[in-house]
Amino acid sequence: MASDWIESTEFIKLSHSFPLVGENYDLKLKQSLLDILAEIRGERPNFSLYVDIFYQLLQSKVDAPFEAIWVYAALTFRNRDSAGGDVLDQISAAKDLFQLLSACSASSGASKCIALLVPVVFEVYRVILKLFAGDLSVKRDKKAMREAKSLLDNVLGYISVCCSKNSDEERDLLSPNLIIPFSDLVCVWPSANEDWESFLPLLSSDVCRWICTRVLDVASLAAAVIIQAFLLKMCFSFHLAKPTDELEKNFKSWAVSTISRFQNAYFYEILMRTTLGTPLPMSSILKPEDEVVLRKVLFDAILSVEYPFLYQNARLMQSLTLTRLIVTHVAVEYFRGNGDEKRALSYGKAFSASHVPLEIVKCVKNQHNLEDKASRMNGTSHSAILKWLLSLEDKGIEVFEDDFLRSHARLGLDSSQEGHLEANLEGKIANDDLFYVDKTREEENTSEEDEQNKLASAAFAAAAKTMKVTDSGKRKRKGTSTARKIKSVKYELLPDPKPAVNAGTSVSKDSSGGESEVEDPVDSDSQDTE
Repeated sequence: MASDWIESTEFIKLSHSFPLVGENYDLKLKQSLLDILAEIRGERPNFSLYVDIFYQLLQSKVDAPFEAIWVYAALTFRNRDSAGGDVLDQISAAKDLFQLLSACSASSGASKCIALLVPVVFEVYRVILKLFAGDLSVKRDKKAMREAKSLLDNVLGYISVCCSKNSDEERDLLSPNLIIPFSDLVCVWPSANEDWESFLPLLSSDVCRWICTRVLDVASLAAAVIIQAFLLKMCFSFHLAKPTDELEKNFKSWAVSTISRFQNAYFYEILMRTTLGTPLPMSSILKPEDEVVLRKVLFDAILSVEYPFLYQNARLMQSLTLTRLIVTHVAVEYFRGNGDEKRALSYGKAFSASHVPLEIVKCVKNQHNLEDKASRMNGTSHSAILKWLLSLEDKGIEVFEDDFLRSHARLGLDSSQEGHLEANLEGKIANDDLFYVDKTREEENTSEEDEQNKLASAAFAAAAKTMKVTDSGKRKRKGTSTARKIKSVKYELLPDPKPAVNAGTSVSKDSSGGESEVEDPVDSDSQDTE
C-alpha cells in the first residue's frame, strides 16, 4: 500500500509538468480515480490532496468529464454532510450541492446534467424519510417540509429543462460513457457507504440489477435519477394530501403531463419495470393504502396513453415494446385478481389498439429474419403475442433481452383467459375510467350508471393539452415548437352547462391551438404551513 501511494504521488507530481490536454488529461483523470478509490478503502483515508487535483481536472475543460465533477462535488460535500444533524442543515447542504453540480455541468449535455443529480435526490430522500417519521407538529419541521418540497420541485424543473434540450436519439449521441462503473464511483460519497443500490432507494433490486448491466451508460443513469425524483414527488404528495375524490384524478393528470413533458424513453422504460415490483419499492415512505392508489395511477399513466416519443428511438424499440407487453400482462392479471375486470379489460384493449403489437412483430422479424409463416399470430391481444413469443423462445429463438422479462412472460400466463381478452377487440376501444382509443372515432353511447365513472377522465383532458412532441429527428428550439394534440373523442360528463370534455390515448400530428398547465397534484397553498 505504501509503495502504491509513493508511485501515485510521484505520478501526480510528474503530471503537473505537463499540460492537461488530450492524452495527458485522460491519463491523469484515470490514475487519480484509481488512487482515490484505493484511498477510500484504506483504514485512514486522507482526501486533502485530492480536492486540489480534481479541482484542477474540473477547471481544465469547459465540459469536464462526469467523473471529475462527481468526485470533486463528493469531496466538497464531505465537509457539509450532516447525516445526524439538524434537518434544515441537511436541506441547506443539499441545496448547495444542487447549485454546485448544476454549475459544474452547465456546458454538459442533458444526460450528464441529470445523472450528476443522483446524490441530490438521495439527500432529499433522506430528509423526507426523517420528516415522515415525525408528526410534523413542530413549526421547525413544517418549515423543513416546505423547504424539502421546494428543493424537489426545483430539481424536477431542472430535469424538465434538461430533457427539452435533446431528443432520445440526440441523447444517445451526446451521452458520454463512464470511465469507471457507477457501482465503484458511488463509494466516494459519505452517505453511500453500504452499497451502490442504497444510493437509489426508490428502485427495486431487479431494476437496479438491470441498470447495473448498463453502468457505463450515462443516459441510463440519468433515467434512474428522473424516476427517483418522479416517485419521490408522488410519495411526497401522497403524504401531504388530504383524502378527496379528486386526489387520484389529480395524480393521474400530473403523472401523464410529466411523462409527456420529459419525453425520455429511458425513464419510461425504468418506470414500467418499477411497476412490476411487488410491493412497490416506496414502502419506506408510503402507506400501504397509498401504494394501492399509486399502483393504479402508474398503470393508468403507462398503459392508457400512447406517447409518440417512444417510437422515435429505433435502438430502444424492442426493449420498450416488450416491456410494455409484460407490464400490460401483469396489470391485467393484477386487476382481474382484485375484481376490477373493467380496468383489466381496458388495459388489454388499449394495448391492442396501440402501435405496440405491430412494432413487436417488426422488431422480432427483423432481428431474427423470420419468414412470414413463422411471424403469424392469432390476434393482437397481449396474451396472443405473449403466447407467440414464448413459442419462438421454445424453438430456441431468444426474443426477450433479459431473464427478468422472460420470467414475467412465462409466469402466470393463462391461455384459458385468452378468448375473454380478445373478444370485441376489433370494435370500439373504450374505458370508462381511463383514456381510451376509439378506432371508429364515433361517440360512445353509455348508460346513466356509467356517468359517474367518467368523471375520472376529466383530469386527462388537462394533461392532454400539455402533450407536445417535436418532429422526429428535429430539435425543439426556443420560440419554435411543433405542437401535437391528443386526438380526442367526445366524452360526456354529468349534466353540466359546460361543454363536453375531450379525452384520448393517442397523439396526432395535428397542431394545437393552445396549451394549459397541469397543477401540482397537491396544492401546497391548501396545506397547513404555520
